[in-house]
Amino acid sequence: MEFNKTWRACACVGGLSIAASLAACSAQTSSGSRDDIGGERYRSLETAAVTPPTQSLQERGPHAIKTVFLIMMENHNWSQIKGNPSAPYINDTLLRIGAHAENYVSGAIHPSEPNYIWLEAGSDLGIANDAAPAYNDRTTHAHLSTFFDAANVSWKSYQEGIAGDACPLTASGFYDPKHNPMVFFDDVRPTCVAHVRPYAELAKDLAGQTADYNFITPNLCNDMHGASGCPNGDQIASGDAWLSTEVPKIMASEAYLTGGAIFITWDEGGGSDGPVGMIVVSPFARAGYAGSVAYSHSSTLRTVQEIFAVQPYLRAAQDATSLSDLFVSYP
Repeated sequence: MEFNKTWRACACVGGLSIAASLAACSAQTSSGSRDDIGGERYRSLETAAVTPPTQSLQERGPHAIKTVFLIMMENHNWSQIKGNPSAPYINDTLLRIGAHAENYVSGAIHPSEPNYIWLEAGSDLGIANDAAPAYNDRTTHAHLSTFFDAANVSWKSYQEGIAGDACPLTASGFYDPKHNPMVFFDDVRPTCVAHVRPYAELAKDLAGQTADYNFITPNLCNDMHGASGCPNGDQIASGDAWLSTEVPKIMASEAYLTGGAIFITWDEGGGSDGPVGMIVVSPFARAGYAGSVAYSHSSTLRTVQEIFAVQPYLRAAQDATSLSDLFVSYP
């Protein structure tokens, strides 16, 4: 059964919330596992979930890094990218001006969606598939964007290929919500349109008021994922070309020049568990440095939490090593 049709059939249950409607309709449909609709594995995780802060637990103070741009690429091991002639911008420019990790693994499972959820929540929260938010809706408030709201840290999720007139919960064209983790959380939905914006708006925001945290997802043709109808069959070349056009725009902005850090990583390896790429470009990055420290998506989440001083650390981020080795000045 198609996810969207199932959701429309189930969402009308007595004006309930999304989570309650899904629970009420679970007996009406035989498609999807219990994990799809918030089963025992998810509920056991929530029992031990951390409580979000009601206010910032500490001031950011004189942190060097003030603005974060996290750019997500797709489905390639670092061994497929490093030295590849299809990726000249990454290899000849980004690795020269930035620092990168040689031992970074996703830390979650295949496919894509659990890895994106991990970067937002420090866990896959029981999600083991790429199902739409209608199936993988999560009610926990213990995730990064809600922590940001509590701490008055501004954030946006820039998604290439969305219209921006509604919360983008379903796939359309070269956009897929599985690459947009914030929309899987109930508490984001009331303000979703204010935070989840078309990627084209980033240029205007860079020239005006840039959010503190910027989560950036290129479309399926530009993130090295590939899809039917993409103009270039070389996925790596398409992603590299997109980065070569878009990263310089960020680097020219005041937000970047006065304390910015761009993190470029891949959600998972191409058919294996990596290592995958993690490149940091920043005025504070160790230019040309190749780090051997073992990192994961939990490390990225912890790094973001350290930069913005939002705690407690989310789930696996609590025991992770931050990406501080890639910087000369941190956080």
